[in-house]
Amino acid sequence: MDKNSTDIKELNNRLRTKDSPVRSILKAFSWRIIATFTTFVISYIIFRRYTERTVDESIENATLIASIEFFAKILFYYLHERLWTNIRWGKYWRRTYWKSQAWKKLYNKKHSENKNN
Repeated sequence: MDKNSTDIKELNNRLRTKDSPVRSILKAFSWRIIATFTTFVISYIIFRRYTERTVDESIENATLIASIEFFAKILFYYLHERLWTNIRWGKYWRRTYWKSQAWKKLYNKKHSENKNN
């Protein structure tokens, strides 16, 4: 077996694997940290600019919003990620597309040769 076919087999095996639940939860946490920080900043700006709140009150309100948002959305992101991990549709579109189309090309080629004869 040559190196290229070994590399292709290894790549195919990697494409077939699914994320583990631990990987999904770590991805959820890393994304939520980024997203929650942006929610905090947006909330703080809104409270400071459009209300008569002090800096401390604005920070307190923004923290409350960001905290609730963090836990609620991490749960929904994790569930969403696990759902999509188990859906095969779209994961292997190139491989399955070309395999499913190859028979049509061969069929059309054979039948066009037969019509010409």
